[in-house]
Amino acid sequence: MNINKQDVRIFFRYVLPSIFSFALSGIYSIVDGYFIGNRLGDAGLSAVTIVYPIVAFIQAVGTGLGMGGAIYFSIERARGQDKEANRLIAIANWLMLGFSVLLTTLVLFYNAPMLKLLGASGNMLPLAQEYIIIISFGTGLQIFGTGLVPFIRNLGGSSFAMISMVSGFATNIVFDYLFVWVWEQGMTGAALATVLGQGLIRRGKRHCGLCVYRLHDFHYLADFTGHR
Repeated sequence: MNINKQDVRIFFRYVLPSIFSFALSGIYSIVDGYFIGNRLGDAGLSAVTIVYPIVAFIQAVGTGLGMGGAIYFSIERARGQDKEANRLIAIANWLMLGFSVLLTTLVLFYNAPMLKLLGASGNMLPLAQEYIIIISFGTGLQIFGTGLVPFIRNLGGSSFAMISMVSGFATNIVFDYLFVWVWEQGMTGAALATVLGQGLIRRGKRHCGLCVYRLHDFHYLADFTGHR
């Protein structure tokens, strides 16, 4: 198989921003842990660590739905089957919405058993609950924030996806500093910083020129129901 320099450049143009984007998406809780650990000590840091598997699972759901949908979406577009591509992007978005509601409900009402199963006890349990309850309200932002990345990348917006992730990460750091250190909001402040950071990513992807919604091209709500 012959590989020319142009193929290599295209490969790395897509791969490097993708690697960087997904690396950033996984370290929001690490940033929270840094600020919480310095402000609330070992108990706060332990609480953030206990919660991390739940946060990682939420992000994994978004990533899985987004990557699966984006793969089939790109295949159908390459075949020239635009209507089927529209239907697939609609299904992916509705699945992300459905899982957002489901996981928000589960985490909001069953966070105590989850945290105890992960090892939370004593002083850690109320701190972990304080953190995860706020995070649960931002579940949709996290799922769409990670789930839209593959679609944007497949539409040629890999650099924009990376920029939006960097912007959200920087926002998280700024709000962590303000909420945790300046305004002393503790676990609630750290969780709010994460949700706001994810919210910025979601808003940027919603309004970008390469946004997967692109309503003038993809009438995905109509296609999902089978009507034009």
